[in-house]
Amino acid sequence: MSFVIGRGRDEIDRKPTGRLGSYRALDGSAGAPLYLDVDRPHAVLVVGKRGYGKSYTMGVIAEELAQTEAIAPIIVDPMGAFDTLGDQIHDDISATVFSQPAVTPNSLEPRSWCTLLGLSPESSAGALLWQSAQRANSLDGMQTEIRESDATQADKRAAINHVEMAHSWAVFDAAEGLNASTLSCSEITVLDLSGLDDGPMNAVVRGVAESVYRARVRDDIGRLPWLLVDEAHTFFQGVAQPALERILTRGRAPGVSTVLVTQRPSAVPAVGISQSDILISHRLTAQSDVDALQAAQPTYMNGSLEEKMPTATGEVLIVDDATETVHAAQIRDRETEHGGDSVTATEATPVNGAQD
Repeated sequence: MSFVIGRGRDEIDRKPTGRLGSYRALDGSAGAPLYLDVDRPHAVLVVGKRGYGKSYTMGVIAEELAQTEAIAPIIVDPMGAFDTLGDQIHDDISATVFSQPAVTPNSLEPRSWCTLLGLSPESSAGALLWQSAQRANSLDGMQTEIRESDATQADKRAAINHVEMAHSWAVFDAAEGLNASTLSCSEITVLDLSGLDDGPMNAVVRGVAESVYRARVRDDIGRLPWLLVDEAHTFFQGVAQPALERILTRGRAPGVSTVLVTQRPSAVPAVGISQSDILISHRLTAQSDVDALQAAQPTYMNGSLEEKMPTATGEVLIVDDATETVHAAQIRDRETEHGGDSVTATEATPVNGAQD
């Protein structure tokens, strides 16, 4: 019998769902279909060691979200693994890849600029930066506001120098940058951050997370954003963390969902695990990662998560807190090309055709 993760068996055909795969029988064969509820907001955590299919699973979820008109799927791609989505010719799945993504400066809340650029909001220079972000919607405008303020020259210089640092990142664009409105489209938006250092990469994610959350709270956008973050531990260790944690803890009421993907659940804060209502676990072998998940293991799960851990690529254990059920499953094949495989030496081409 079919089952919808996050919803159960009721109204399977009457509300939006996404096909995840199928139950995994004891002999390894495929069983009944397994679906994911995409009608209500969810916080999904996908974990697994490298090479066992966690990014592939994220791609499957993105494909299903792209076929639901009322949803705006946004992929945060720090490794450049999802660029292939932009090359697809598919009747129901389309994507736009931003290889050099930028956000509008006002995507960030004014106070966030202090954290982003490493200034205390209680300092004179930090307060000046904060106030300039409230009054201007561009980096140049912020600098003008700072210069025209009554602050001391030292404070002005400190604030302007920090805005110059943001300029150097080249990820803020008042005219062409992404904002909640441009991100609110039914096709997949892929933010390829692979060419960025940690600071600007986290700045983009914080801007995106804050803008879509704020827009939904204010009812400024109609579609429900799903923020899919690959290598999520990278952002929980940077300035994007507060924005992601706010969506995890408060995003369901305004309708903002997350899919956090990581090979290191031990590096994700406890809130990232405890607030997830759906856990999709591929194979894990590092004891610290297994322990991190088991610390939040639900009481309704018979046996330990370590005992039920999948062993083969594509196999998953799904813990569904919404229905308090546990499922052994096999993720379905992708409908679009997967770009997350590592290159091998046999596939590499010597530079300029040089031979040994």
